[in-house]
Amino acid sequence: MITRFIIYGLMGFLMEILWTGLISLLKKDVSLRAFTSLWMFFIYGMAVFMEPVFIASGGLPFFIRGLIYMLLIFCAEYLTGYLLERSIGKCPWNYEGAALSVYGLIRLDYAPVWFAVGIIYENVYFNIMPLINLP
Repeated sequence: MITRFIIYGLMGFLMEILWTGLISLLKKDVSLRAFTSLWMFFIYGMAVFMEPVFIASGGLPFFIRGLIYMLLIFCAEYLTGYLLERSIGKCPWNYEGAALSVYGLIRLDYAPVWFAVGIIYENVYFNIMPLINLP
């Protein structure tokens, strides 16, 4: 479980760097500056706790599975953001003033992103983890 946590966390780091780098590109920043927070490793690593959901939802249609994952990721993003604000006084992301922001902790317009991330993690669980023989 720890090894899978690390894999999910590193995947999240990579996705976060690619996402923020793409945003830099769209803003015409040719340096392609990208960033993340160390907290994100632990937050993305929590995808290991979605594995039972991957198994339980295996027979459902693609769209329904994606919606379930998206909702779980939104809940995790909101909860971890809230807990970080309350415990250390700062959340690594701040969506205040952004379109469709909920208390600055989640952005509803990121729904397609979280849908895709859930599907990516599901595919890693079913197709990659068995290849590397992780418990």
